[in-house]
Amino acid sequence: MLYVAALSLVLACGGVAYAAPGTSDESDVARLRARGLAVPVDGVRASDLVDTYQQARDGGMRAHEALDIAAPRGTPVLAVEDGRIAKLFSSRQGGLTIYQFDPASEFAYYYAHVDRYAPGLTEGAGVRRGQVIGYVGSTGNAAMDAPHLHFGVYRLGPERAWWRGSPLNPYLLWAPLFNRR
Repeated sequence: MLYVAALSLVLACGGVAYAAPGTSDESDVARLRARGLAVPVDGVRASDLVDTYQQARDGGMRAHEALDIAAPRGTPVLAVEDGRIAKLFSSRQGGLTIYQFDPASEFAYYYAHVDRYAPGLTEGAGVRRGQVIGYVGSTGNAAMDAPHLHFGVYRLGPERAWWRGSPLNPYLLWAPLFNRR
């Protein structure tokens, strides 16, 4: 069912999965796809994902720029690849959040609305692909009755600041490949 919704969105865009200008760099998406990143919620398959990247937020004032992955509260959140924890942070919008850098500190993975961190998770700690780093929740501005993981990917600038980067559409990292026309 989720795959059908995602496919409908792609077909509405002319049958082409693409990186929209100004929102994703196709070469970065291709590099990350080649790494075979893990889906960040335990038990969720890539075919279950739905593209929520361009959905309006705050009454249409901003684009979502992330992927929402619905799951029961307490479902393990997994590191998508090897790397290190750059920041553990609590914010009004994201609630409990985790910022993970990839091994080269080129990309940041943003995990938000987590219910709690995995025991022993600390800033600066190394993590392995598939390692439990937290648990799905509804902290921050997420609806209490709709637990989910808000997952974002950012291309970091030369300063390697965890709070700043160019967003990439995470859905494209796992979306089925479609023939380009």
